[in-house]
Amino acid sequence: MKIHFIAIGGSAMHNLALALHHKGFLITGSDDAIFEPSKSRLAKYGLLPTEMGWFPEKITLGVEAVILGMHAKADNPELIKAQSLGLKIYSYPEFLYEQSKDKTRVVIGGSHGKTTITSMILHVMNYHQIPVDFMVGAQLEGFDTMVHLTKENEFVVLEGDEYLTSPIDLRPKFHLYRPNIALLSGIAWDHINVFPTFENYVKQFEIFIESITDGGALVYNEEDAAIVKLINSSTHTIKKFPYKTPDYTIENEKTILETSLGKIPLAIFGHHNLQNLEGARWICLHMGISEEDFYEAISSFKGASKRLEKLQETTHNVLFKDFAHSPSKVKATTQSVKEQYAQKQLVACLELHTYSSLNVAFLNEYESALESADIAIVYYSPDAVAIKRLENISENQIKKAFKRDDLVVFTNPIDFKNYLFSLDFNNSALLMMSSGNYGNLDFEALKNKMTS
Repeated sequence: MKIHFIAIGGSAMHNLALALHHKGFLITGSDDAIFEPSKSRLAKYGLLPTEMGWFPEKITLGVEAVILGMHAKADNPELIKAQSLGLKIYSYPEFLYEQSKDKTRVVIGGSHGKTTITSMILHVMNYHQIPVDFMVGAQLEGFDTMVHLTKENEFVVLEGDEYLTSPIDLRPKFHLYRPNIALLSGIAWDHINVFPTFENYVKQFEIFIESITDGGALVYNEEDAAIVKLINSSTHTIKKFPYKTPDYTIENEKTILETSLGKIPLAIFGHHNLQNLEGARWICLHMGISEEDFYEAISSFKGASKRLEKLQETTHNVLFKDFAHSPSKVKATTQSVKEQYAQKQLVACLELHTYSSLNVAFLNEYESALESADIAIVYYSPDAVAIKRLENISENQIKKAFKRDDLVVFTNPIDFKNYLFSLDFNNSALLMMSSGNYGNLDFEALKNKMTS
C-alpha cells in the first residue's frame, strides 16, 4: 500500500511514517521544513524528501491514502490535488484508528500526565517482554520509535491528545479512537486558542467519555473535581474505576512507595507522578499484569523524556528540565521538586512560550503557580508575542498574574542568562520549565557552571 504524508517532518507524523515503513508500507512525504531528530531518522530509512516544499505532482492515482499533518494548511497544494483526485485522506488519529480497529484500544487522556502514564504502561509491558502496539508523545528509553503498529498484537496503547485532528477536521484527536479501556488523569484548562472557555474545554472530555465502547472501562482520578463531576453525570454504560495518590514517604531525597507488597523505592518522585503511577497500575491490571509484576517493573521507571528530566546531580545541587508550561503543570512540578528536595533552595525558571501562556486573557491562570520556589524567574520573548499576534504584556502584568512581587522577569535572553549564571547553586535545586529553549540557552554551559 502506497501512502503519502503531507507534513511528514512533524514529531508524531515522522514516527507514524517510520512505523508504517517497518510494517511494509510504501511511504512518500513532503514538508516545507524538517528539523532534527526527524530529519536524520527519516533519512536513515530513505524517507526524507529530496527537496523541501509542496509538490502536487507527487499526488497521483497510485497513492492509495494520504495522511494529513496538523502543520499543513487547508489550502496546501498537495491536499487540494488529493481532494481533486478523490483520494482517501486521513488525519493522523484517523489512520491510527484504522490500523487498530480490530485491537483492544487503550487510550490515556487528560490535561496532564498522559505522556507519563502511557510511558509507564509501555515500560511495564517492555520490562515483562509483552509486545503491544502504541503511540506516545515522547521518545522512550528502550524504544526505537514513538509509534509501533503490527498486525498481530492484541493491545494498542494510545496517548489521547485533546488538541485538533487536522486542518480540515477540527475535532480533538482523542474523540476518534473509540477506546475499549480509557483513563482520564484530570482537567485543567489549556489550548485557549482552540477552547476559549473552560466549559468548552470540559465538553471535549465529556464527548471522550461517551466515545468509550459500550461495556468498556474508564479508569479516572477521583482527586480531580472536574473529572468526578463528569463521571457522576454520565449515563454511559461503562465500568468505572477510580484511583487516587498512593501512600509514600521521602527518605534522603528518595521516594518510597508504600504498597501491600511492602516498601518499593522509586526512580521518580512528586505527587502528580505518584498519581500517574496509580493510574498506570489500574490500566496494567486491565491488561492482565499482576500487581506484583507491575511494582517489580515500575521501580526502574525513570520518567518520560522532557518530563522532570534530571540533567545533572552533584553532592550539593541538582538540575531538572521539564516540558511544563500550563499553569497546573507548572504548579505541580514546582511543588514536587520542593517536596523531594525540601532541604535545598529551589530556583524555578519558567519560559512563557505557548499561545495560551502569552495571552493576557489567560495569564491570571498562573496565580500561585510558582509559590513553592525560593527564587522564581519568568522569561519570555516579546518576539514570540508578536509572532503569535497577541497583545503586548508587561513585567508588572506578569508579576500581578503570578501574585508574586519578588518574581524576577526577563525579556532579553542575554540578561536572563547572565542573571542565572550569577546565582550561587550551592545546596540548590534548579528547575527549568519550558516548551521552548529560553532564547537558545546553553544547557551544557549551565551544567558546567553548577559543577564549578
